[in-house]
Amino acid sequence: MKILLYAEGLKTIGKSGLGKAIEHQKRALEDEKIPYTLNPKDDYDILHINTYFLKSYLLAKKAKRKGKKIVYHAHSTEEDYKNGFILAKQTAKLFKWWLIRCYSLGDVLITPTPYSKHLLEGYHGLEQKKIYDISNGIDLSFFEPNPEYGKAFRKKYGYSKKDRVIVGIGLYIERKGIVDFVELARRLPEYQFIWFGSSPLSAATANVREAVHTKLDNLTFAGYVEQNEIRDALNGCDLYLFPTLEETEGIPILEACACKANAMIRDIPIFATWFQDGYDVYKAKDVDEFETKIRLFMEGKLPSLVDQAVKQAEERDIRKVGKKLKQVYEEVLKQK
Repeated sequence: MKILLYAEGLKTIGKSGLGKAIEHQKRALEDEKIPYTLNPKDDYDILHINTYFLKSYLLAKKAKRKGKKIVYHAHSTEEDYKNGFILAKQTAKLFKWWLIRCYSLGDVLITPTPYSKHLLEGYHGLEQKKIYDISNGIDLSFFEPNPEYGKAFRKKYGYSKKDRVIVGIGLYIERKGIVDFVELARRLPEYQFIWFGSSPLSAATANVREAVHTKLDNLTFAGYVEQNEIRDALNGCDLYLFPTLEETEGIPILEACACKANAMIRDIPIFATWFQDGYDVYKAKDVDEFETKIRLFMEGKLPSLVDQAVKQAEERDIRKVGKKLKQVYEEVLKQK
């Protein structure tokens, strides 16, 4: 059994959550000793395809003609597309049509969560597809709690021990909640806010561009950084804030849980049955509720929940992901 792991435009998507997911797939296959290639010209038994661009679609069509088995990884949905870049709302229906056309080529589909599985099962044209929900996973040997990592983060960005630091992570897109993050920095000048991640502002909506250009003494845009800096920041912050409006999974929340960072997330459908407010994370519906709960947490009126949160990461250990992928591959090969 040899797998062709394919993702189109890796240089472009490499800095995104999708890029992380693909790296996790490589690691998972290596842990399970499953041979794989990244070169479409090599021979293979199963095409595991991660992207929906034109070359990806044509490669899947070619694999179909050759009788190869196809596992299509459904990382994207209409729901997480339409609150993203400029013109996304206007093109969301066309995007959904294209996704269905691509995903229909898969013998089976994999998507990161039961929530995204439920969405895809409601798409006309995918009702009969076998869909597996398998987390993108987290590397617990890398993302781990360590006070020294936290000290390195605070030293690099000039934060003292007394500074109360709130971290956000994501591309410069509306869906990630960056506009609310900046508004909270404005409302809470007594705390330091720092956002990691970036993407071309030319593709961002007007309110996102305005947010990123906001100048506040307590607000820092660190841009894209390597994974070790994300790990350090999650170890060194007082609170990880995830005000996202829509996700198919959201790898940063797994990273935060793994590092035992206290986390506050938006109360949206994907997290309804995954996280429990006041048990492993805190949830808020809007900016006003975020503001209230951040103050309560920082003032010590809400307890730390990290010992429960870390269990969410442990359930999605990359080693468990590898075993689940292997099972899917074996089942696909048995199909006639």
